[in-house]
Amino acid sequence: MPIGANLISLPESGKTVCVTGAGGFIASWLVKLLLERGYTVRGTVRNPEDPKNAHLRELQGAEERLRLCRADLLDLDSLREAINGCDGVFHTASPVTDDPEAMLEPAQNGTKNVILAAAEAKCRRVVFTSTIGAVYMDPNRSPDVVVDESCWSDLEFCKRTKNWYCYGKVMAEKAAWDVAKEKGIDLVVVNPVLVLGPLLQPTVNASTVHILKYLTGAVKTYANSVQAYVHVKDVARAHLLVFETPSASGRYICAESMLHRGEVVEILAKLFPEYPIPTKCSDELNPRAKPYKFTVQKLKDLGMEFIPVKQCLYETVKSLQEKGHLPLPSLHL
Repeated sequence: MPIGANLISLPESGKTVCVTGAGGFIASWLVKLLLERGYTVRGTVRNPEDPKNAHLRELQGAEERLRLCRADLLDLDSLREAINGCDGVFHTASPVTDDPEAMLEPAQNGTKNVILAAAEAKCRRVVFTSTIGAVYMDPNRSPDVVVDESCWSDLEFCKRTKNWYCYGKVMAEKAAWDVAKEKGIDLVVVNPVLVLGPLLQPTVNASTVHILKYLTGAVKTYANSVQAYVHVKDVARAHLLVFETPSASGRYICAESMLHRGEVVEILAKLFPEYPIPTKCSDELNPRAKPYKFTVQKLKDLGMEFIPVKQCLYETVKSLQEKGHLPLPSLHL
């Protein structure tokens, strides 16, 4: 397991933790790793009986140590019930949308409610899943500046460009820090970049669609833009690592590497040449977009090692095939 030895040597059996939005892409992997580590997990979901959460019950250890709790981020009492008696909370639940009404209230007030419930339950630590979108969206930053945990996205820029997802995540993270400080809660934040890798849940999530569209023929060109990527298992490991390491504090950027969309389609075409992967850029007039610089030294200092992006792309496609979201190559012949 390519992660710090300090994570391997800690027997965590018997501790109870809560994972909000347990059926999501990152959260499902987090529940899987927590159960494998011996934790008892309470996962909050909107409806425990919904078939879309069935994959959680099939995880190793789920029968004995996983309880799905009906909860809503805007209903403090339901969160209190789920979190009471927990040693820690992983707050991963968040709407992924650019609809300001659907994004802002659940992101901000939902996060406040989780931290209030965690404070009442006297939880040891809360780990909050933020995003790189709360870190790097700043048009005034020089391209020579290395993006690190001290950087914050420019709220006015997010508003002006109607990027309500990033706006909402900045507001949610700032609310988390404010309430944690006020209530004396030990908060640690993970800021992942675009997350890929095998799906545990039956549905395709927003970040995986980003790759799927290049394989189905849905798009004929790729954008002249750059994106940083990370494996979903590494994001789950990072959450565990910052929860279990007493000295962990503040924010942690979680990223493996950055690629231009042109590099993504090149890798996909080499790995899966039988799919109609685009070869043309939608913008051939402007120079190729340059990647920004970032550092993940904080996570590496805790012992984190990352799965390479090529393996991440390969496993994403194989998972899409296995889950029936992408026809197998033989069907194209």
